[in-house]
Amino acid sequence: MLTGFGLLTALVVWLPLVLKKLPLSLPILCIALGAALFSLPQVTLKPLPLIYPEITERFTEFVVIIALMGAGLKIDRIFRWRTWAVTWRLLAITMPISILAITLFAGWALGLPWAIALLLGASLAPTDPVLASDIQVGPPKAGDEDEVRFGLTSEAGLNDGLAFPFVHLAIALAAVAGTSQPWVIEWLSYRVLWEVLAGIGGGWLIGRLFGWLTFHVSAESKLVRTGDGLIALSATCVSYGLTEITHSYGFLAVFMTALTFRSTHRDHDFHHDMHDVTEQIERLAMMVLLLLFGGALVSGLLSPITWADAGVALVILLVVRPLAGYVGLYRLKVDRTEKLTLAFFGIRGVGSIYYIAYGLNHIDVANGARLWGLVGLVVLFSIVLHGLTVTPIMRSLDRQHGRDPDRADLPPDRPGADQSVGGPEVPGGTRLFRKSRQ
Repeated sequence: MLTGFGLLTALVVWLPLVLKKLPLSLPILCIALGAALFSLPQVTLKPLPLIYPEITERFTEFVVIIALMGAGLKIDRIFRWRTWAVTWRLLAITMPISILAITLFAGWALGLPWAIALLLGASLAPTDPVLASDIQVGPPKAGDEDEVRFGLTSEAGLNDGLAFPFVHLAIALAAVAGTSQPWVIEWLSYRVLWEVLAGIGGGWLIGRLFGWLTFHVSAESKLVRTGDGLIALSATCVSYGLTEITHSYGFLAVFMTALTFRSTHRDHDFHHDMHDVTEQIERLAMMVLLLLFGGALVSGLLSPITWADAGVALVILLVVRPLAGYVGLYRLKVDRTEKLTLAFFGIRGVGSIYYIAYGLNHIDVANGARLWGLVGLVVLFSIVLHGLTVTPIMRSLDRQHGRDPDRADLPPDRPGADQSVGGPEVPGGTRLFRKSRQ
């Protein structure tokens, strides 16, 4: 186990560098490695979510919240209504259309009960913050925050939390099926208004607190002097834990904590330290999870799947998300190529696994294996489809906007690197002037 963990950690470090220019993604290789490992006759463990439902829910939950903190720390754009227009469109238009369309397909084409179809729709609608890292903005102050990268990063950060009311709606509908119990008022007041608003407010307060403790306490004890980015993990766990204790949406809280934490001293270099720590933890946890996912695939995860299920999975990825995304971005003032890219890259992944695990742990479903197989198939299709296309599409988009993707990949201290900032540093990690972008 120690040998395997050491090799896995080495792969976490080396593989992203090797795959930088190839039409291949790290998640694809992780799944292949997992499938090969669990195919060995010496390995008798079957990492199926139906066998380990609680572990599946908790592990995916942890991976998602780490990814949400990393996504929030990356974003350079100030939180304003107009500058975040692409985000609001993807959340308010694209995601509800996706949930509705998937629900209808699952109910009519697959014959699932409407409550279960809604659970499936809510699980598969959000863009995943974990597996979408290749299409997200770079580290803080990287200077590559175009509309595509920003839109997908901010969408992935917020839609995981905003999908939760629909998961709870599916659970409520399943619980009251065949009864006359009132549920609408409770769902709207508690699951929607309270949990969303309290999650946002709690995340903001915790982000302000951590920002003050990190950047504004006395100079003798300033945390930023240590360069210890592990405080980001602390902020993640405190934010998620406290808001979940108060029965609000922790996913929203973590992302808001990250945005608020970043805003307390937006240009400080300490944000790089925090981002690096969260990224390393996220990549390591993601690789472990995808190894297990690959093992689940060869252990029978997809065995209940029918041809109709496979057809619906393809429709979700190739029709529902692209059309819903393009409708949501209609008349938005961005280039048509950017709209198509934003609409296409609705990656499904760890967040979908968490939501279906949460839902099935709260609902008695007669054929849970089929739901797991369908979600697993959508995630597999998404990882392969988007993983093979993300590098050529994003490199082409960079060239279209006058950016050299090869120069941008160089570290900032090497000759020819595309540095986003320059000039002498002053105390606190800021610089006296910025290098103009060409």
